[in-house]
Amino acid sequence: MKITIQNNHFQLACSGVSYWEEQKALLVADVHLGKISHFRKYGSAVPQSAIQTNFDRLDVAVTEFQPQKIIFLGDLFHSALNAEWNLFENWLQKQQAEIILIAGNHDIISPIHYEELGVKIYQELQIENFRLTHHPEEKETDFNICGHIHPGYRLVGLAKQNLKLKCFFRSKNQLILPAFGEFTGAFLMKPEEEDQVFVCAQSEVIRVS
Repeated sequence: MKITIQNNHFQLACSGVSYWEEQKALLVADVHLGKISHFRKYGSAVPQSAIQTNFDRLDVAVTEFQPQKIIFLGDLFHSALNAEWNLFENWLQKQQAEIILIAGNHDIISPIHYEELGVKIYQELQIENFRLTHHPEEKETDFNICGHIHPGYRLVGLAKQNLKLKCFFRSKNQLILPAFGEFTGAFLMKPEEEDQVFVCAQSEVIRVS
């Protein structure tokens, strides 16, 4: 699915990433690395193999779009340093793209650790008329691209069956990306008439409103 925002073109992928063609940038929100290890530490029955899933899915997105920049829109890590940091270091060593993190509320790991790995950190990032943040921050002068909300949408069938899916949520001056990470959940959005919802189905992104 490709959408146009202020004469710029964004590809929306069912994994939850968006590729900004003009900037050759892969946008990724709310990966929450370390969350699975955090769950396992406190006794949740999450398989060890699930930890690798986020990295595998990132590799698929990088291979598909071949970005020059990878911009994480906050909450890259769920909490403090744990075993998944080593996996992240190994993943970074394979990347050719510039890595940028816009700090989110869960990003409590010291910036020093990121800087040692060559990751650039910002509180927000202005690129032409686009303002990239973690929290949604609509302004009339700029188009905001963000995460944080973990947007989702419930599809309801004629027989009252329903399916809750992650979604991209676009309003007049804002695009909210779905959470990329496994086990992150989704907050059900209530679109108004002019809003657009693009749900992440299994193999494609579909506009539903």
